[in-house]
Amino acid sequence: QLQASGGGLVQSGGSLRLSCEGPLFTLAHYSMAWFRQAPGKEREEVSCISGADGSTYYLDSVKGRFLISSDDAKNTVYLQMSSLNSEDTAVYYCAATIYWCSWSEHHYNDWGQGTLVTVSS
Repeated sequence: QLQASGGGLVQSGGSLRLSCEGPLFTLAHYSMAWFRQAPGKEREEVSCISGADGSTYYLDSVKGRFLISSDDAKNTVYLQMSSLNSEDTAVYYCAATIYWCSWSEHHYNDWGQGTLVTVSS
């Protein structure tokens, strides 16, 4: 139900913008999050934007480098990633919940298929 895109290969220090579209429902009514899972590691939440008031939340390691935003007209949520490093290499997933943002993945009901981000050094 969610479609994530925008991943790819980028050099260390570079930037990428991920997109998450929700063709079957209105994303503005949901809190939207980006998660990532690196090889051999557990999935972790990177960022979330609240559907209630637009508040944003970030994992400490990406603060100041990543920016989550939404475009209601396009029904799309973005994750702008800058100053990428090898530790950002992962499959990135978008997820939605009708409730507030949460750091628990079990809080989210709908998931995209994932898009791979590879940062080369």
